[in-house]
Amino acid sequence: MGAHEILDDRGRRRREFLRVGVLGVGASLLAPALLRSTARAAAVDALLLSCMDYRLIAETERYMSGRGLRHKYDHVILAGGALGALTEKYPAWNQTFWEHLDVAIQLHQVHKVIVLDHRDCGAYQVILGEDFAKDRAKETTVHAGQLRDLGKRIVAQYPSLEVELLLMSLDGKVEKVS
Repeated sequence: MGAHEILDDRGRRRREFLRVGVLGVGASLLAPALLRSTARAAAVDALLLSCMDYRLIAETERYMSGRGLRHKYDHVILAGGALGALTEKYPAWNQTFWEHLDVAIQLHQVHKVIVLDHRDCGAYQVILGEDFAKDRAKETTVHAGQLRDLGKRIVAQYPSLEVELLLMSLDGKVEKVS
């Protein structure tokens, strides 16, 4: 994808409107600066942290849209969601999450962090060495522990942020973790 191309809602490439629009070809030089200033001014409602599991990409989007948050959240994806942001096994992931959160606060004035883990998570098995999906109660306990730990750390670092902790089933149903 070129420097001034964006994807439309169907994933098709389009030229960024300033480049070929009313301002003409010279606008392509202005477009990056205009996009940066627009991004700084834009506010979104939340930052969503979720897992990379391909099985739940559409369900996650449906869930967020169903809450009225379509195009109103930043999205960070780490294997394992909350666990990915906490694990010492992959310390760069921790750093990535916190840096993304800092940037989301600076650029988009996020006021909420939504952490969405999911059941039958392969990253939990890889990182923690156990298949928790075999025991639903244990799986719930383990996810809830990771979610609460990350939630506490977020609030400790950013006391003004609201934190919402969620666990999604493979059928897309979401339960709140308190």
